[in-house]
Amino acid sequence: MVPAVARSSGIDDSSDMTTTTLAPPRREPVIAFAALPPLSLYVHIPWCVRKCPYCDFNSHEARGELPERQYAQALMADLERALPSVWGRRVHTVFFGGGTPSLLSAKALDEILAGIRARVPLDPDAEVTLEANPGTFESDRFAQFRRLGINRLSIGIQSLNARHLKALGRIHDGEEARRAIEIARTAFDNVNLDLMYGLPEQTLLEAEADFSAAVEFAPQHLSAYHLTIEPNTYFHRYPPPLPDEHLAADMQETIESLLAEHGYTHYETSAFARTGYQCRHNSNYWLFGDYLGIGAGAHSKISFADRIVRQVRWKHPRDYLERVAAGVPIQQENAVETVEVPFEFMMNALRLTRGFPARLFEERTGLPLRIIARELEEAERRGLLTRTHAAIAPSVRGQRFLNDLLQLFLRGQ
Repeated sequence: MVPAVARSSGIDDSSDMTTTTLAPPRREPVIAFAALPPLSLYVHIPWCVRKCPYCDFNSHEARGELPERQYAQALMADLERALPSVWGRRVHTVFFGGGTPSLLSAKALDEILAGIRARVPLDPDAEVTLEANPGTFESDRFAQFRRLGINRLSIGIQSLNARHLKALGRIHDGEEARRAIEIARTAFDNVNLDLMYGLPEQTLLEAEADFSAAVEFAPQHLSAYHLTIEPNTYFHRYPPPLPDEHLAADMQETIESLLAEHGYTHYETSAFARTGYQCRHNSNYWLFGDYLGIGAGAHSKISFADRIVRQVRWKHPRDYLERVAAGVPIQQENAVETVEVPFEFMMNALRLTRGFPARLFEERTGLPLRIIARELEEAERRGLLTRTHAAIAPSVRGQRFLNDLLQLFLRGQ
């Protein structure tokens, strides 16, 4: 620190009196919430029929009968131990993810949902999503799921092309996928279809045909994921022949144009929705809301008045069941360093194509927006960001080069 120096106005410099005043130490910003963010609940169901070669999620092939009763009881014990950290806070959305949650019986899901309603204040109009795969569809079971209060279904179609489904290791074919969508549309008013592009040996016309066929079913929501090769997957060990980056970019642009023509708003990097059907649960993630995760390997982000805490549950189902029984479902817990919070916020919020209200940064981080003024100016200078006094959003260029945009916020404060 350079001291402040005051000199006298005397003629003889040698007789000047010099005094030094130390500036007060710089105060680093601290997290301080005026009100806590909205809260969602994530429930992880870790089993699937067969592990897909591209999947790096915490999913495990079901061998024999699922321990439904034991797992449902463990989820409730996990939730009860978490209650002090979210006491009195209303839950706005519930998401059953996996794995393949639709492997569970209606009886098991009923027990879990009843247990949730008994323990937390759940919004009367809460969005309750269940992930499902076409190979697990039965019309009677899915009608039962709807009667339990599940009001949104997310189906992992991935493709409607038999050759690509086989290459992806899926347990269903194109006809089973179509039947699953038809069953879903009769039981649910809010259906999402997950599809992928950039598949092994996929052509541009094939990618376009997949999405054209999907929109004929008029789902309320579509997710378009670019297949990427993740570590610790079969495809990482034995890479398939994938379209090059230029062809994949052409696929992305074609899909975006096609969905726009059919009335879908591209509201998040990989998400498209008809008016009024944006996924409320995922939107809470992107807007840096809080979420409590229960189940094997589930993650949580919980805000307190002066800090943000992240948690991870024990990953393997067997370990999770044992640890919950011992009263320690959380494997890892840490407070997010203040210097990391702006990047974490931007990593989520800048996935939204329309960006976010400027005031939301302080509301969801507990930090003043001025701490990233330099980064915002640099992003704007590079044409990666647009902003007004009221809103901040990635530009079209920023959406295309999102990683470059996010890198700017890793510089620290």
